[in-house]
Amino acid sequence: MFDLHVHAAPDVTPRRADDHDTVAAYATAGFSGCVLKAHYESTVGRAAAASRLHGLAVYGGVALNQHAGGVNPAAAAACLDAGGRIVWMPTADAGTQRAAGLPSLCGTRPELSSHAYGVPPYDPRAADAARQVCRLVAEADAVLATGHLGAAEVRWLLPVARKAGVRRLLLTHPGYTVPGMTAGEAGELASRYGALAEITTFQLLHQPGMTATRLAAYATRVGLEQVVLSSDAGQPDSPAPPEALALLVDTLAGEGLDRGALLECASGRPESLITR
Repeated sequence: MFDLHVHAAPDVTPRRADDHDTVAAYATAGFSGCVLKAHYESTVGRAAAASRLHGLAVYGGVALNQHAGGVNPAAAAACLDAGGRIVWMPTADAGTQRAAGLPSLCGTRPELSSHAYGVPPYDPRAADAARQVCRLVAEADAVLATGHLGAAEVRWLLPVARKAGVRRLLLTHPGYTVPGMTAGEAGELASRYGALAEITTFQLLHQPGMTATRLAAYATRVGLEQVVLSSDAGQPDSPAPPEALALLVDTLAGEGLDRGALLECASGRPESLITR
């Protein structure tokens, strides 16, 4: 299996384990690799160190939040030129995140600006910068992930990214509270632009109102051939990340979804998305 989305310490919020122990757990569980994600730090160097230590494929990237200057081409270029494989549009500092009252660094550091970031139509001024980020991602043949952008922003971004030459597109947990897309919308966007839609264990365990039945229905409506499964684990109150991803597969299979197809969603498909 391959986990496309995991959080580890050090971080600005508590995490279950550090990079070393997280990647060691994947190696012990027989995973082929993972992607380290942080909302407020590039994980490229951390991923390279963990990969060398454990002999596992570990990848990093950058989320375009306040620490990076928002939708900032320089931050994307620095990440990609250092070997990063994924650029997430704003997550913890996205406009949708603020509107939903979800955690961010400025929420715990009131002396920081509460400015939120996004792309059109949320922030028309970011259009040129977003286009440049897309061109940089395309040149690196890396992954552009939608982060916590709202549905209208994602509808603007995907055709822009495709026009810029981006081949690898990921709808970041579209059914989560942010962005809160319907399964029909996520499936249609994935189909139209050749993107993959992520479903996570975090949704199963922590999303208000989410149930196994609802998550299985969402996956079915999107179409398993367009889905990747990730843990989005690393929280102290979540299972260890390898166990979390296995739990998601088992739970959806228990709801009647095809286990073989689910395993592909949690292994070959996400690995192919991230690797050259």
